[in-house]
Amino acid sequence: MIKKVLIGILCSAAVLTLGILIGHFGITKSSGSAPSWVRDVAKDVDESLVEKFLSEVDNIQIQENLRELTKVPHMATTAGDEQTVKFMLKRWQDPESGLDQAWREEYMVYLSFPDPKNPNSVTVGESLILQTKKILRWFSPYAAYSPAGHPKGKLVYANQGKPSDYELLNRTIDLNGTIAITRYGGAGRAAKAINAAPYGIIGVLVYTDPLDINDGLMSDINETYPHSWYLPPSGVERGSFKNHYGDMLTPYLAAKEETYRIPAKNVTGIPPIPIQPIGFEDAYILICELGGEAAPSEWQGSFSCTYNFGGPGFKHTSTFNNSDVKLDIFNYEEVRSSANVMGVIRGSVEPDRYVIYGNHRDSWVHGAIDPSSGTSVMLELSRVLGKMVKQGKWRPRRSIIFGSWGAEEFGLIGSAEYTEQYFTKLSERTVAYINVDIAVFANATLRASGMPSVQNVIFTAAKQVDAPGLDSMSVYDNWIQYANKTSPAHGTIPRVGYLSGAGSDYAAFVHYLGITSMDISYTYDRSKTNARIYPAYHTAYDTFDYASKFIDPGFTSHQATGRTAGNILIRLADSLVLPLNCSDYAESLEEYLKTAIDLYQHQLKARNISMGKNKTFNNAPDFYPEMNQNALYSRKTHDKSDNSLPLKVRMINDQLMLLDRAFLNPLAFPDKYGYRHVIWASSSAGQPTFPGLADAYDKAESSGQSNDWDKVHYHLSVLSQAIDGAAHMLLDVI
Repeated sequence: MIKKVLIGILCSAAVLTLGILIGHFGITKSSGSAPSWVRDVAKDVDESLVEKFLSEVDNIQIQENLRELTKVPHMATTAGDEQTVKFMLKRWQDPESGLDQAWREEYMVYLSFPDPKNPNSVTVGESLILQTKKILRWFSPYAAYSPAGHPKGKLVYANQGKPSDYELLNRTIDLNGTIAITRYGGAGRAAKAINAAPYGIIGVLVYTDPLDINDGLMSDINETYPHSWYLPPSGVERGSFKNHYGDMLTPYLAAKEETYRIPAKNVTGIPPIPIQPIGFEDAYILICELGGEAAPSEWQGSFSCTYNFGGPGFKHTSTFNNSDVKLDIFNYEEVRSSANVMGVIRGSVEPDRYVIYGNHRDSWVHGAIDPSSGTSVMLELSRVLGKMVKQGKWRPRRSIIFGSWGAEEFGLIGSAEYTEQYFTKLSERTVAYINVDIAVFANATLRASGMPSVQNVIFTAAKQVDAPGLDSMSVYDNWIQYANKTSPAHGTIPRVGYLSGAGSDYAAFVHYLGITSMDISYTYDRSKTNARIYPAYHTAYDTFDYASKFIDPGFTSHQATGRTAGNILIRLADSLVLPLNCSDYAESLEEYLKTAIDLYQHQLKARNISMGKNKTFNNAPDFYPEMNQNALYSRKTHDKSDNSLPLKVRMINDQLMLLDRAFLNPLAFPDKYGYRHVIWASSSAGQPTFPGLADAYDKAESSGQSNDWDKVHYHLSVLSQAIDGAAHMLLDVI
């Protein structure tokens, strides 16, 4: 069964080498009567140019980019954001090192802000709890898209705010009219409030527990920043508290001024009750005073006290005694103009094929790491490449588009609106998308995620870049020491993750458009810390000083990320045959299929839902051997004297480019906004297998309802037909 499903999409691992040989030598050594344009059309990646690019990416330039980008806070649509827009445009329009063209693309988007005249506050009785002594008022921490309100009630501790957490808590305490305090992790930001409301909870607090971010360290005297990379007690993690990406008032439409907007009251996926983030110095005061039974061991954090459920409320011996907790939230929503900054290097041979490189620009405060580490790297790549173009030394085969996305922190808005505005053009013309958001989490090793077909080009690039601070070791060799796996085809290789969620601006490209994508960064050694992300994430402490002292002193990891990502960019833009390896895709699907069989086959068989009767899993592959990629090239390039060979290479590239589009199904996930890719959609099941099938199975097993088992069968059909369609993408005609 596994072998047969693989036959449908199997491509030889030799595709890259074979394609280049056939394309380069087959075309250039053809008949002397070949048209004059054949030489240009037949050009492949110039390795000497790659080496020149690698040598010119400068860590000091990246450092100075970051210094400039972080001078002022630049939350989306603020004066600081406009300052960065102008800075990006100035650099991309520079006559000596700029791009062919650069412009701003405006969208009118629905955002959420705190009221500067009425700062949000949390009080217990008469005591002000939300402390601002170390954070200027204009940094006012808040939960974007939390409704305004003034809930008041007894406090309870609800761990991470998962459905199971509230269910357990509700068995112990009457939650009606209470305020819940939760910690980050386990459930999405908005979900902590969405999950709470059905139990009668009227408000939620959220904080970062030192156990989850600081390896338990709590003191700002000698343990946390400015003494180390750990978050100080007053640090407050902000964020967008909504479930859907893109502008919420213009679903599936670009948010232009004249665009139809749904009523704000119809917006879904946002907190139904007020929610407010606080620092762990305030959370410590609240949690350690709670009464009631002790929470389970897995709910305990790093505070030097027992985390109790709450009585509800505080211990009778507490100084707070019988006090209520009150949230005063003054957030408001507003439609504002937000800009993407776009830049283009026009392709010389295939200008209508795009390689897109993107990173968002807006931050919650200074945003040195998120997102300005990525922006500083992107500016250096565009400087080096732009200079080559301006000097007439190089022009890519395909067009390169740079995107500095706006309003990402409010839910990936700028990139999503761009994909909605140019849906057809991007769907038909985009070769790949490279995302470098947080370029450097820390300075230990490379981290990469993407569609399996990009694994090979990432490895090729990583092998050519020196690992920072390590003599005679490549980024690839260093990476394999930190995260690796065994591949049946390749042996031990670095582990490349999957883009199965919506963590950054790749989301709309992957899930909505089905564009082959990747996300690249440098990160920390996970064997040395339990931090779920770099500790200053989304706080006012994410500054140039923090980045330069504790994240990447010397900016050599920024440089390594830039060299790796830029190398990939050049190869995707210049390779005669696209460096996309379908056999690696097949290997990933085999892993997913094996897991599905192990987890679900017995129960499905008992309900007369047989994977063996599935067309793709059993019968259809009888004719798929013709789709082996060696045969693909042989059929299309056997006559090397054929002057139409460039068009045949273009046809092969189109098949490789469009392979992921074949996995799109607009009706597969009606409850998941913007998700159409049936392999990489998000999943709540927590299983490394096909997401629609996994979620449907979990629901059916939980409910036992026949209509839910019908949905399992439905997702099997969706999956099989998507794989069948992807297989057919590699056929000549039908």
